[in-house]
Amino acid sequence: MSATHATLIERLRARPGFRLTAQRRAVAEALESGDHLSAEQVFEAARRALPEISLATVYNTLNELVALGEVQEVALGAARRYGARVHDRHHHLVCDSCGAVVDVEPSGPVPDLPRAERHGFEVRDVEVTYRGTCPACLARRPTS
Repeated sequence: MSATHATLIERLRARPGFRLTAQRRAVAEALESGDHLSAEQVFEAARRALPEISLATVYNTLNELVALGEVQEVALGAARRYGARVHDRHHHLVCDSCGAVVDVEPSGPVPDLPRAERHGFEVRDVEVTYRGTCPACLARRPTS
């Protein structure tokens, strides 16, 4: 299996010096069980596998995995969602009504930000988020 298609647990096992503790494994398994999960959803799933895990441990582990580049954090205003699909470039479609998040394959390359527009920043990554209303929320709208 290529590094691009390896599971999160396989990628973590292959990291030199990284110890896959029971807590880290529970969080990784939770992330692999769904996509775009909130920290609370990760906590609930991890707790089924490891009842003694704390919410603080889940938050700390998520932050660690994001910092390692193994988990993607999607910011939805004040809310955060997490996903293990990090090694392939993709964008997100977010429903403004219910917060649903869907992966979107890029239709072409993301244009480079010209140096004059970077304001001195060293750009390391780009995120594209499309916002709108999902079909389920559209169906719930009253018709006039």
